[in-house]
Amino acid sequence: MSRNKCYHAGHRPSSARLGWAGFGLLAGEDGSETEGMEKFSLEAIARAQATRAAASSSGRSSETVYGGHEHSLRQTVIALAAGASLHEHENPGEATIQVLSGRVRLTAGDVGWDGRSGDLLVVPDSRHALAAVEDAVVLLTVSMAARAGHS
Repeated sequence: MSRNKCYHAGHRPSSARLGWAGFGLLAGEDGSETEGMEKFSLEAIARAQATRAAASSSGRSSETVYGGHEHSLRQTVIALAAGASLHEHENPGEATIQVLSGRVRLTAGDVGWDGRSGDLLVVPDSRHALAAVEDAVVLLTVSMAARAGHS
């Protein structure tokens, strides 16, 4: 499979299945709670970040929803107002961008990939940039372990 492809999901999860169940606990199907699991509403986080991006002079806002320095996997919700961008930067590790809403353009050199709601873009292993064609929210997933394995 080529790393530089866009995959369209074709559907979005039902919002009835999404919701905040509390940090560290997830309500089970029977209403019980299960320790060690977390559940977040990406739709709610996306709305909040989009509101912050619209109010920001940079037109950007983000929140890491999972991971960080103590984990090898990091997932960050990034909102970009139309015309805003993440300027060209190095690839932090193996990464994907899932477009939660709106439209974006991922570029690496002279090559570009368009993504819209429901698409998954595989971030190239090179310098790249992300721009919002229209107001957009994406979920960036990065595997820091993949970067540590690079020589």
